[in-house]
Amino acid sequence: MGGHVARLLVEQNWEVIALRREGSPNPYLSGVDLEWRSGDLRDSDRVRQAMAGCAVVFHVAADYRLWAPRPEEIYATNVGGTVNVLQAAAAHAVERVVYTGSVGALGLNRDGTPANESTPVALDDMVGHYKRSKFLAERKAEEYALQGLPIVMVHPSTPVGAGDHKPTPTGKIIVDFLNRRLPAYVDTGLNLVHIRDVAWGHLLALEKGRQGEKYILGNRNLRLAEIFHLLEKISGLPAPRIRLPHGLVLMLAHLNAWFSRVTGKEPRIPLEGVRMAHRLMFFDASRAVRELGLPQTPVEQALAEAVGWYVENGYAPHLPFTPCPRK
Repeated sequence: MGGHVARLLVEQNWEVIALRREGSPNPYLSGVDLEWRSGDLRDSDRVRQAMAGCAVVFHVAADYRLWAPRPEEIYATNVGGTVNVLQAAAAHAVERVVYTGSVGALGLNRDGTPANESTPVALDDMVGHYKRSKFLAERKAEEYALQGLPIVMVHPSTPVGAGDHKPTPTGKIIVDFLNRRLPAYVDTGLNLVHIRDVAWGHLLALEKGRQGEKYILGNRNLRLAEIFHLLEKISGLPAPRIRLPHGLVLMLAHLNAWFSRVTGKEPRIPLEGVRMAHRLMFFDASRAVRELGLPQTPVEQALAEAVGWYVENGYAPHLPFTPCPRK
């Protein structure tokens, strides 16, 4: 996401300064004309030094993992790092901060209908360390907004597209599908959005967003089976047809979690992901469409571009097909 925001800003003739850790390359930004500054979000002095000379700040970075051998690292980056960024922004008296939250920190409707920016939510609703950390970080952003820091908050749903090189848990779903590692699925739902639209949402929030307000950057609500059906149409690979009961998958996830605690290896079935899947994560992005002009690129195109990028970059080396060309 940060790579797409930075690339879009450069295309729009902004002078971009980007922060990254030593030895942490972003291949999607290779050759892009921006200035890199080294540092870590957890180092407040380095963050303040790196921000020198900036008029506006996009705080896009986060530790997005559904499992970590040391969960405190997630909080140190997502909560402590957010405080460091906002403190530095206040010290430099920047004109505006666009803070990237997550729909994971927003409320959900129990009946599965799409939630919006004002759906009630509490810390006890947060499943897992990633969601809890983003919830707590957002409370810090709200505190700084009340103190007068000019903040606009955006909440991407499930971004899809090219460039997810790690990949994130979202991208891993697509990579696992392409490598035939998903023989079955659990019934859940996500709101998909093209990553380029998310990048535009950040810039539009800077230009049009109201101070202290929140905007969901999303597009289309789909059940997981529908997402796999779209991937089947794009790739020619068969979608999984077996739907597993949530209780069975939860039991397997607990076994995986125990094995991970013993071995220190990442679980194949993350417990946090299974717990999240128990509810439909559907969201309403109409406010961002109406007030910001958020683009709504078809999610079929987003998925096709993601598949094409993963194939081109060797994430699915045994695929017997040529994916749809990226537009």
